[in-house]
Amino acid sequence: MKIENRQQVLVAVTIAVVALFFCDRVVFEPLAQWWKTRQAQVAKLRLEVNNGRMLIKREDAIRDRWSRMSTNTLPANSSSAEQEVLKAFDGWSQDSGASITSITPQWKSDTQDYKTLDCRVEAAGDLATLCRFIYDVEKGPMALRLESLALNARDDLGQQFTLDLQVSALALTPQAQ
Repeated sequence: MKIENRQQVLVAVTIAVVALFFCDRVVFEPLAQWWKTRQAQVAKLRLEVNNGRMLIKREDAIRDRWSRMSTNTLPANSSSAEQEVLKAFDGWSQDSGASITSITPQWKSDTQDYKTLDCRVEAAGDLATLCRFIYDVEKGPMALRLESLALNARDDLGQQFTLDLQVSALALTPQAQ
């Protein structure tokens, strides 16, 4: 092979390699990245469609649960709501045998859709009594959320305890129901 032919072949191979490198950087890599992005987007959309289908299938159960929850909320009237909560705590204390020493209610209205009645409840009794009281509060039908709990011993033997509860009760406004 002649030197001229070799030079022409090397130039042609060099141009072909540069052209392939250019095509890889300019055409193939962006296409591959676009394809990966598209696949991720399709996977995300399929997941959202699947979640939507599951929600549609569970619509009746979700609506039933919401209706139970909304019927167990406090009335929008502040005074009757407080009376209802105080009456519930009185019943739970009588059922469990715990003695309530104080209840401090305070209303909070963060949004137009609902209000919360935050109550600080102090009770006394032995461990079994206070455990039953906490169980009754948690399992009661009222829309209550136990925010915090503190249990302290009142005597040296650990027989008598004081309980400090922070509880939030939900009151839906009429348009939110």
